[in-house]
Amino acid sequence: MTQTVGKMIGKKVLISILAFALVAGAIGTLTWRNLVNAAEPIPLPTFDIPALSEAHQTSPLPNVIVVATGGTLAGAARNGDKTSFQSYSAGTYTMEKLLGDLPLHKTADVSSYQFGNKGSGGYTIQELYDLSLAVDAALELYDGAVVTTGTDTMEEIAYFLDLTVRSEKPVVVTGAMRPWDVIGTDGPANLYQAIKVAGSGKTKWFGTVVMLNDVIHAAREVTKSNSHRMDTFETPMFGAIGYVDDPAVRIYRAPARALKAGTPEWASPFDLKTIEKTSLPIVEIAYNYQEAGGGAIRGFVEDGAKGIVTAGTGAGGISSKMSAARTAAIRDHGVMFVTTTRTGSGTMYGGSGNTIAGDNLNAQHARMLLLLSLAFSSDANTIRGWFSTFGTQDVEISVDENTALTASVDEPEATEPVVTEPVATEPALEPTPATTPEVTEAPAATEETEAPAAPEAPELVTTP
Repeated sequence: MTQTVGKMIGKKVLISILAFALVAGAIGTLTWRNLVNAAEPIPLPTFDIPALSEAHQTSPLPNVIVVATGGTLAGAARNGDKTSFQSYSAGTYTMEKLLGDLPLHKTADVSSYQFGNKGSGGYTIQELYDLSLAVDAALELYDGAVVTTGTDTMEEIAYFLDLTVRSEKPVVVTGAMRPWDVIGTDGPANLYQAIKVAGSGKTKWFGTVVMLNDVIHAAREVTKSNSHRMDTFETPMFGAIGYVDDPAVRIYRAPARALKAGTPEWASPFDLKTIEKTSLPIVEIAYNYQEAGGGAIRGFVEDGAKGIVTAGTGAGGISSKMSAARTAAIRDHGVMFVTTTRTGSGTMYGGSGNTIAGDNLNAQHARMLLLLSLAFSSDANTIRGWFSTFGTQDVEISVDENTALTASVDEPEATEPVVTEPVATEPALEPTPATTPEVTEAPAATEETEAPAAPEAPELVTTP
Protein backbone atom coordinates (compact mmCIF):
# COMPACT_ATOMS: atom_id res chain seq x y z
CA MET A 1 0.00 0.00 0.00
CA THR A 2 2.79 2.34 0.94
CA GLN A 3 4.59 1.58 -2.32
CA THR A 4 1.41 2.24 -4.32
CA VAL A 5 0.87 5.61 -2.65
CA GLY A 6 4.51 6.46 -3.17
CA LYS A 7 4.24 5.63 -6.87
CA MET A 8 1.11 7.79 -7.18
CA ILE A 9 2.80 10.69 -5.43
CA GLY A 10 5.86 10.25 -7.62
CA LYS A 11 3.75 10.34 -10.77
CA LYS A 12 1.96 13.51 -9.60
CA VAL A 13 5.27 15.18 -8.81
CA LEU A 14 6.65 14.13 -12.16
CA ILE A 15 3.58 15.43 -13.96
CA SER A 16 3.84 18.72 -12.03
CA ILE A 17 7.49 19.06 -12.95
CA LEU A 18 6.76 18.36 -16.60
CA ALA A 19 3.88 20.85 -16.60
CA PHE A 20 6.07 23.49 -14.96
CA ALA A 21 8.79 22.85 -17.49
CA LEU A 22 6.34 23.23 -20.37
CA VAL A 23 4.97 26.48 -18.94
CA ALA A 24 8.45 27.79 -18.26
CA GLY A 25 9.51 26.84 -21.74
CA ALA A 26 6.51 28.62 -23.25
CA ILE A 27 7.17 31.71 -21.17
CA GLY A 28 10.83 31.59 -22.14
CA THR A 29 9.91 31.29 -25.78
CA LEU A 30 7.51 34.23 -25.57
CA THR A 31 10.10 36.26 -23.70
CA TRP A 32 12.76 35.39 -26.26
CA ARG A 33 10.41 36.29 -29.07
CA ASN A 34 9.59 39.59 -27.42
CA LEU A 35 13.28 40.32 -27.00
CA VAL A 36 13.93 39.42 -30.62
CA ASN A 37 11.05 41.63 -31.75
CA ALA A 38 12.26 44.45 -29.54
CA ALA A 39 15.72 44.12 -31.03
CA GLU A 40 14.49 44.19 -34.60
CA PRO A 41 16.15 47.06 -36.45
CA ILE A 42 14.07 50.08 -37.29
CA PRO A 43 13.31 50.17 -41.03
CA LEU A 44 15.37 53.00 -42.45
CA PRO A 45 15.19 54.53 -45.93
CA THR A 46 18.00 53.94 -48.39
CA PHE A 47 19.48 56.50 -50.76
CA ASP A 48 21.21 56.13 -54.09
CA ILE A 49 24.10 58.41 -53.18
CA PRO A 50 26.54 58.58 -56.12
CA ALA A 51 29.90 56.96 -55.49
CA LEU A 52 33.05 59.01 -55.78
CA SER A 53 34.45 58.83 -59.27
CA GLU A 54 38.01 57.65 -59.77
CA ALA A 55 38.98 61.15 -60.87
CA HIS A 56 37.51 62.66 -57.70
CA GLN A 57 39.23 60.08 -55.53
CA THR A 58 42.64 60.98 -56.93
CA SER A 59 42.02 64.72 -57.04
CA PRO A 60 43.59 66.89 -54.29
CA LEU A 61 40.38 68.94 -54.03
CA PRO A 62 37.75 68.19 -51.39
CA ASN A 63 34.67 66.27 -52.52
CA VAL A 64 31.39 68.13 -52.00
CA ILE A 65 27.93 66.75 -52.71
CA VAL A 66 24.90 68.95 -53.37
CA VAL A 67 21.71 67.42 -51.97
CA ALA A 68 18.93 69.17 -53.89
CA THR A 69 15.35 69.65 -52.74
CA GLY A 70 14.18 72.30 -55.22
CA GLY A 71 12.92 75.73 -54.21
CA THR A 72 13.33 79.07 -55.95
CA LEU A 73 16.97 78.25 -56.70
CA ALA A 74 15.72 75.58 -59.12
CA GLY A 75 12.81 77.72 -60.33
CA ALA A 76 11.96 78.66 -63.90
CA ALA A 77 10.33 81.93 -64.98
CA ARG A 78 6.74 81.51 -66.13
CA ASN A 79 5.85 82.30 -69.73
CA GLY A 80 9.52 82.81 -70.51
CA ASP A 81 9.52 86.22 -68.82
CA LYS A 82 13.12 86.62 -67.69
CA THR A 83 12.35 89.92 -65.96
CA SER A 84 9.73 88.64 -63.53
CA PHE A 85 11.24 87.75 -60.15
CA GLN A 86 7.98 86.69 -58.51
CA SER A 87 6.17 84.75 -61.23
CA TYR A 88 7.95 81.41 -61.57
CA SER A 89 7.64 77.68 -60.95
CA ALA A 90 9.81 76.53 -58.03
CA GLY A 91 11.61 73.23 -58.26
CA THR A 92 11.74 73.00 -62.06
CA TYR A 93 15.38 72.42 -62.93
CA THR A 94 17.43 69.47 -61.67
CA MET A 95 20.64 70.01 -59.75
CA GLU A 96 22.58 68.24 -62.48
CA LYS A 97 21.40 70.93 -64.91
CA LEU A 98 22.21 73.77 -62.49
CA LEU A 99 25.72 72.49 -61.82
CA GLY A 100 26.20 72.16 -65.56
CA ASP A 101 25.43 75.86 -65.93
CA LEU A 102 28.11 76.86 -63.41
CA PRO A 103 31.77 77.30 -64.29
CA LEU A 104 33.98 74.41 -63.20
CA HIS A 105 34.45 74.87 -59.47
CA LYS A 106 37.95 76.00 -58.52
CA THR A 107 37.98 74.78 -54.92
CA ALA A 108 36.03 71.49 -54.88
CA ASP A 109 35.06 68.44 -56.88
CA VAL A 110 31.26 68.47 -56.99
CA SER A 111 28.60 65.76 -57.30
CA SER A 112 24.84 65.93 -56.79
CA TYR A 113 21.95 63.93 -55.37
CA GLN A 114 18.39 64.89 -56.27
CA PHE A 115 16.42 64.27 -53.07
CA GLY A 116 13.33 66.15 -54.27
CA ASN A 117 12.24 69.11 -56.36
CA LYS A 118 9.55 71.33 -54.85
CA GLY A 119 9.06 74.38 -52.66
CA SER A 120 10.37 74.20 -49.11
CA GLY A 121 6.90 74.54 -47.59
CA GLY A 122 5.79 71.40 -49.42
CA TYR A 123 7.97 69.07 -47.38
CA THR A 124 6.51 67.11 -44.48
CA ILE A 125 8.32 66.46 -41.21
CA GLN A 126 8.63 62.81 -42.19
CA GLU A 127 10.34 63.87 -45.42
CA LEU A 128 12.76 65.99 -43.38
CA TYR A 129 13.51 62.81 -41.41
CA ASP A 130 14.51 61.20 -44.72
CA LEU A 131 16.47 64.28 -45.79
CA SER A 132 18.56 64.24 -42.62
CA LEU A 133 19.40 60.57 -43.06
CA ALA A 134 20.25 61.22 -46.73
CA VAL A 135 22.71 63.94 -45.71
CA ASP A 136 24.35 61.64 -43.20
CA ALA A 137 24.57 58.89 -45.81
CA ALA A 138 26.20 61.30 -48.26
CA LEU A 139 28.72 62.46 -45.67
CA GLU A 140 29.94 58.92 -45.21
CA LEU A 141 31.53 59.38 -48.66
CA TYR A 142 31.96 63.12 -49.13
CA ASP A 143 33.92 65.79 -47.28
CA GLY A 144 31.03 68.23 -47.07
CA ALA A 145 27.42 68.68 -48.17
CA VAL A 146 25.39 71.55 -49.56
CA VAL A 147 21.62 71.27 -49.16
CA THR A 148 19.53 73.46 -51.46
CA THR A 149 16.03 74.40 -50.32
CA GLY A 150 13.40 77.04 -50.85
CA THR A 151 13.80 80.06 -48.60
CA ASP A 152 10.25 80.17 -47.18
CA THR A 153 10.94 77.52 -44.53
CA MET A 154 14.70 77.30 -44.98
CA GLU A 155 15.43 78.25 -41.39
CA GLU A 156 13.23 75.42 -40.11
CA ILE A 157 14.73 72.84 -42.45
CA ALA A 158 18.25 74.00 -41.59
CA TYR A 159 17.60 73.81 -37.85
CA PHE A 160 16.04 70.35 -38.20
CA LEU A 161 19.25 69.24 -39.93
CA ASP A 162 21.35 70.98 -37.29
CA LEU A 163 19.54 69.02 -34.57
CA THR A 164 19.64 65.63 -36.28
CA VAL A 165 22.60 65.17 -38.65
CA ARG A 166 25.17 63.04 -36.83
CA SER A 167 28.22 63.78 -38.97
CA GLU A 168 30.62 66.49 -37.86
CA LYS A 169 31.43 67.37 -41.48
CA PRO A 170 30.25 70.71 -42.95
CA VAL A 171 26.57 71.03 -43.90
CA VAL A 172 25.71 74.25 -45.72
CA VAL A 173 22.12 75.15 -46.60
CA THR A 174 21.56 77.60 -49.45
CA GLY A 175 18.88 78.75 -51.87
CA ALA A 176 17.85 81.84 -53.78
CA MET A 177 15.39 84.70 -53.70
CA ARG A 178 15.12 84.83 -57.48
CA PRO A 179 14.60 81.89 -59.88
CA TRP A 180 17.54 80.48 -61.78
CA ASP A 181 16.77 81.87 -65.24
CA VAL A 182 15.79 85.51 -64.66
CA ILE A 183 18.07 88.51 -64.99
CA GLY A 184 19.93 89.37 -61.80
CA THR A 185 19.33 85.98 -60.25
CA ASP A 186 21.23 85.23 -57.05
CA GLY A 187 21.00 81.46 -57.50
CA PRO A 188 24.26 80.68 -59.33
CA ALA A 189 26.42 82.77 -57.01
CA ASN A 190 24.76 81.32 -53.89
CA LEU A 191 25.25 77.76 -55.12
CA TYR A 192 28.87 78.34 -56.10
CA GLN A 193 29.72 80.05 -52.82
CA ALA A 194 27.96 77.44 -50.69
CA ILE A 195 30.07 74.73 -52.33
CA LYS A 196 33.13 76.82 -51.51
CA VAL A 197 32.14 77.04 -47.84
CA ALA A 198 31.42 73.31 -47.58
CA GLY A 199 34.72 72.44 -49.29
CA SER A 200 36.74 74.77 -47.09
CA GLY A 201 36.11 72.64 -44.00
CA LYS A 202 35.93 75.80 -41.91
CA THR A 203 32.47 74.98 -40.60
CA LYS A 204 33.34 71.44 -39.53
CA TRP A 205 31.89 70.81 -36.06
CA PHE A 206 29.62 73.86 -36.49
CA GLY A 207 26.54 71.77 -37.19
CA THR A 208 24.43 73.15 -40.04
CA VAL A 209 25.00 76.67 -41.34
CA VAL A 210 23.02 78.79 -43.80
CA MET A 211 24.80 80.74 -46.57
CA LEU A 212 23.12 83.21 -48.91
CA ASN A 213 24.26 86.52 -50.31
CA ASP A 214 27.87 85.66 -49.32
CA VAL A 215 26.98 85.68 -45.60
CA ILE A 216 27.22 82.65 -43.30
CA HIS A 217 24.77 82.19 -40.41
CA ALA A 218 24.29 79.58 -37.68
CA ALA A 219 21.17 77.52 -38.39
CA ARG A 220 19.93 77.83 -34.80
CA GLU A 221 19.73 81.62 -34.94
CA VAL A 222 19.12 82.70 -38.53
CA THR A 223 15.71 83.87 -39.75
CA LYS A 224 14.15 85.17 -42.93
CA SER A 225 13.43 88.85 -42.36
CA ASN A 226 12.02 90.09 -45.67
CA SER A 227 9.71 88.60 -48.27
CA HIS A 228 11.64 89.80 -51.36
CA ARG A 229 15.10 91.26 -50.64
CA MET A 230 18.15 89.16 -51.41
CA ASP A 231 19.75 90.02 -48.06
CA THR A 232 16.69 88.70 -46.26
CA PHE A 233 18.50 86.22 -43.97
CA GLU A 234 19.68 87.74 -40.72
CA THR A 235 20.76 86.66 -37.25
CA PRO A 236 19.08 88.95 -34.69
CA MET A 237 21.27 90.22 -31.85
CA PHE A 238 24.30 88.03 -32.56
CA GLY A 239 24.98 88.62 -36.23
CA ALA A 240 26.50 86.37 -38.87
CA ILE A 241 29.34 83.97 -38.13
CA GLY A 242 31.31 84.89 -41.24
CA TYR A 243 31.23 85.51 -44.96
CA VAL A 244 32.70 84.24 -48.19
CA ASP A 245 34.54 86.25 -50.83
CA ASP A 246 36.37 85.28 -54.00
CA PRO A 247 39.67 84.36 -52.36
CA ALA A 248 38.56 83.03 -48.98
CA VAL A 249 35.98 81.87 -46.45
CA ARG A 250 36.21 84.01 -43.33
CA ILE A 251 34.85 82.82 -39.97
CA TYR A 252 34.70 85.36 -37.15
CA ARG A 253 32.32 83.71 -34.71
CA ALA A 254 31.65 80.06 -33.91
CA PRO A 255 28.43 78.51 -32.58
CA ALA A 256 28.78 77.41 -28.97
CA ARG A 257 28.38 73.84 -30.17
CA ALA A 258 31.73 74.02 -31.97
CA LEU A 259 33.50 74.38 -28.62
CA LYS A 260 32.47 70.80 -27.83
CA ALA A 261 34.12 69.40 -30.96
CA GLY A 262 35.37 65.86 -30.55
CA THR A 263 33.42 65.23 -27.34
CA PRO A 264 30.24 63.18 -26.78
CA GLU A 265 28.45 66.39 -25.78
CA TRP A 266 28.78 67.69 -29.35
CA ALA A 267 26.16 65.28 -30.70
CA SER A 268 22.51 66.15 -30.23
CA PRO A 269 20.18 63.81 -28.29
CA PHE A 270 18.17 63.18 -31.47
CA ASP A 271 19.53 60.20 -33.38
CA LEU A 272 16.86 59.56 -36.02
CA LYS A 273 18.16 56.05 -36.67
CA THR A 274 16.76 55.02 -33.29
CA ILE A 275 13.16 56.03 -34.00
CA GLU A 276 10.63 55.51 -36.78
CA LYS A 277 9.51 58.52 -38.76
CA THR A 278 5.90 57.82 -37.72
CA SER A 279 6.84 58.64 -34.13
CA LEU A 280 7.42 62.31 -34.98
CA PRO A 281 4.52 64.07 -33.22
CA ILE A 282 2.27 66.97 -34.18
CA VAL A 283 3.56 70.26 -32.74
CA GLU A 284 1.93 73.61 -33.52
CA ILE A 285 2.45 77.35 -32.96
CA ALA A 286 -0.14 79.64 -31.34
CA TYR A 287 0.34 83.37 -31.91
CA ASN A 288 -0.67 85.88 -29.26
CA TYR A 289 -2.21 89.31 -29.97
CA GLN A 290 -4.60 91.77 -28.35
CA GLU A 291 -7.37 89.77 -26.61
CA ALA A 292 -6.35 86.57 -28.36
CA GLY A 293 -8.82 83.73 -27.96
CA GLY A 294 -8.08 80.22 -26.81
CA GLY A 295 -9.60 78.57 -29.87
CA ALA A 296 -6.29 77.98 -31.62
CA ILE A 297 -4.91 76.00 -28.70
CA ARG A 298 -8.13 74.01 -28.28
CA GLY A 299 -8.22 73.28 -32.01
CA PHE A 300 -4.61 72.14 -32.07
CA VAL A 301 -5.26 69.81 -29.14
CA GLU A 302 -8.35 68.42 -30.85
CA ASP A 303 -6.24 67.74 -33.95
CA GLY A 304 -3.81 65.69 -31.87
CA ALA A 305 -1.03 68.14 -31.06
CA LYS A 306 1.33 66.82 -28.40
CA GLY A 307 3.17 70.11 -28.11
CA ILE A 308 2.41 73.79 -28.74
CA VAL A 309 4.78 76.74 -28.96
CA THR A 310 3.30 80.10 -27.97
CA ALA A 311 4.64 83.17 -29.75
CA GLY A 312 3.84 85.67 -27.03
CA THR A 313 3.98 89.42 -26.74
CA GLY A 314 6.95 91.06 -25.02
CA ALA A 315 8.59 88.57 -22.70
CA GLY A 316 6.33 85.77 -23.92
CA GLY A 317 3.00 86.96 -22.53
CA ILE A 318 -0.27 85.43 -23.71
CA SER A 319 -3.86 86.55 -23.17
CA SER A 320 -6.03 85.29 -20.33
CA LYS A 321 -8.11 83.22 -22.76
CA MET A 322 -5.03 81.59 -24.25
CA SER A 323 -3.68 80.99 -20.76
CA ALA A 324 -6.91 79.25 -19.73
CA ALA A 325 -6.82 77.09 -22.85
CA ARG A 326 -3.20 76.21 -22.15
CA THR A 327 -3.99 75.21 -18.57
CA ALA A 328 -6.79 72.94 -19.78
CA ALA A 329 -4.57 71.39 -22.46
CA ILE A 330 -1.91 70.58 -19.89
CA ARG A 331 -4.35 69.32 -17.28
CA ASP A 332 -6.58 67.23 -19.55
CA HIS A 333 -4.20 66.11 -22.29
CA GLY A 334 -0.65 66.48 -20.98
CA VAL A 335 0.30 68.81 -23.83
CA MET A 336 3.80 70.29 -23.63
CA PHE A 337 4.17 74.06 -24.14
CA VAL A 338 7.20 76.19 -24.99
CA THR A 339 7.20 79.94 -24.46
CA THR A 340 8.74 82.24 -27.09
CA THR A 341 8.31 85.87 -28.09
CA ARG A 342 6.81 87.28 -31.27
CA THR A 343 9.17 90.30 -31.09
CA GLY A 344 11.89 88.60 -33.12
CA SER A 345 14.54 88.37 -30.42
CA GLY A 346 14.86 88.03 -26.67
CA THR A 347 15.39 85.31 -24.10
CA MET A 348 12.61 83.52 -22.23
CA TYR A 349 13.17 82.44 -18.64
CA GLY A 350 11.36 80.40 -16.03
CA GLY A 351 8.66 77.85 -16.68
CA SER A 352 7.52 74.88 -14.67
CA GLY A 353 5.67 71.64 -15.18
CA ASN A 354 4.62 71.30 -18.81
CA THR A 355 5.56 74.90 -19.64
CA ILE A 356 9.14 75.34 -20.81
CA ALA A 357 11.06 78.54 -21.56
CA GLY A 358 12.28 78.64 -25.15
CA ASP A 359 15.46 80.60 -24.41
CA ASN A 360 16.08 82.92 -27.39
CA LEU A 361 14.72 80.55 -30.05
CA ASN A 362 12.05 82.04 -32.26
CA ALA A 363 8.76 80.17 -32.48
CA GLN A 364 9.58 78.20 -35.62
CA HIS A 365 12.95 77.06 -34.28
CA ALA A 366 11.46 76.18 -30.89
CA ARG A 367 8.81 74.10 -32.66
CA MET A 368 11.48 71.95 -34.30
CA LEU A 369 13.29 71.39 -31.01
CA LEU A 370 10.05 70.57 -29.17
CA LEU A 371 8.90 68.24 -31.96
CA LEU A 372 12.13 66.25 -31.83
CA SER A 373 12.17 66.28 -28.03
CA LEU A 374 8.67 64.79 -27.87
CA ALA A 375 9.70 62.11 -30.36
CA PHE A 376 12.36 60.95 -27.92
CA SER A 377 10.75 61.59 -24.53
CA SER A 378 7.45 62.45 -22.87
CA ASP A 379 9.09 63.54 -19.62
CA ALA A 380 8.84 67.29 -19.01
CA ASN A 381 12.04 67.48 -16.99
CA THR A 382 14.02 65.65 -19.66
CA ILE A 383 12.71 67.95 -22.38
CA ARG A 384 13.36 71.01 -20.21
CA GLY A 385 16.91 69.77 -19.80
CA TRP A 386 17.36 69.52 -23.57
CA PHE A 387 16.04 73.06 -24.04
CA SER A 388 18.34 74.43 -21.34
CA THR A 389 21.47 72.61 -22.54
CA PHE A 390 21.68 71.62 -26.19
CA GLY A 391 18.88 74.00 -27.13
CA THR A 392 20.34 76.99 -25.31
CA GLN A 393 23.94 76.66 -26.50
CA ASP A 394 25.60 78.86 -23.88
CA VAL A 395 29.29 79.40 -24.49
CA GLU A 396 31.43 77.27 -22.20
CA ILE A 397 35.19 76.90 -22.49
CA SER A 398 36.87 73.86 -20.95
CA VAL A 399 40.23 74.83 -19.49
CA ASP A 400 41.03 71.31 -18.33
CA GLU A 401 39.11 68.26 -17.16
CA ASN A 402 38.34 69.93 -13.82
CA THR A 403 37.75 73.52 -14.88
CA ALA A 404 35.26 75.13 -17.22
CA LEU A 405 34.61 78.78 -17.92
CA THR A 406 31.06 79.75 -18.77
CA ALA A 407 29.94 83.06 -20.19
CA SER A 408 26.65 83.11 -18.29
CA VAL A 409 25.51 82.37 -14.78
CA ASP A 410 22.08 80.81 -14.41
CA GLU A 411 20.07 81.51 -11.32
CA PRO A 412 18.59 78.36 -9.80
CA GLU A 413 15.02 77.85 -10.95
CA ALA A 414 12.48 78.35 -8.21
CA THR A 415 10.53 75.23 -7.37
CA GLU A 416 8.19 76.94 -4.90
CA PRO A 417 4.73 78.14 -5.91
CA VAL A 418 4.28 81.87 -6.45
CA VAL A 419 3.52 83.58 -3.12
CA THR A 420 0.66 86.07 -3.24
CA GLU A 421 -0.04 86.49 0.48
CA PRO A 422 2.12 86.63 3.60
CA VAL A 423 2.78 83.28 5.19
CA ALA A 424 3.16 84.07 8.85
CA THR A 425 3.10 80.53 10.20
CA GLU A 426 5.75 79.07 7.91
CA PRO A 427 9.22 80.56 7.97
CA ALA A 428 10.23 78.76 4.80
CA LEU A 429 8.61 77.43 1.68
CA GLU A 430 9.08 73.74 1.05
CA PRO A 431 10.17 72.79 -2.47
CA THR A 432 7.66 70.90 -4.53
CA PRO A 433 8.63 67.20 -4.58
CA ALA A 434 10.16 66.15 -7.89
CA THR A 435 7.75 63.25 -8.17
CA THR A 436 4.67 65.45 -8.08
CA PRO A 437 3.43 66.22 -11.59
CA GLU A 438 3.18 69.93 -12.19
CA VAL A 439 0.68 71.74 -14.33
CA THR A 440 1.62 75.24 -13.28
CA GLU A 441 2.73 77.77 -15.83
CA ALA A 442 5.53 80.23 -16.25
CA PRO A 443 4.83 83.70 -14.90
CA ALA A 444 6.50 85.14 -18.01
CA ALA A 445 4.01 83.37 -20.24
CA THR A 446 0.81 84.62 -18.62
CA GLU A 447 -1.15 87.65 -19.73
CA GLU A 448 1.01 90.75 -19.91
CA THR A 449 -0.46 92.94 -17.18
CA GLU A 450 1.05 95.10 -14.52
CA ALA A 451 1.93 93.01 -11.51
CA PRO A 452 0.01 93.95 -8.32
CA ALA A 453 2.00 95.45 -5.52
CA ALA A 454 3.32 92.74 -3.26
CA PRO A 455 1.93 92.87 0.30
CA GLU A 456 4.34 93.28 3.12
CA ALA A 457 5.57 89.88 4.15
CA PRO A 458 8.33 88.35 6.21
CA GLU A 459 11.50 87.63 4.31
CA LEU A 460 11.32 84.27 2.56
CA VAL A 461 14.01 81.81 3.44
CA THR A 462 15.01 79.48 0.64
CA THR A 463 15.24 75.89 1.76
CA PRO A 464 18.43 74.24 0.48
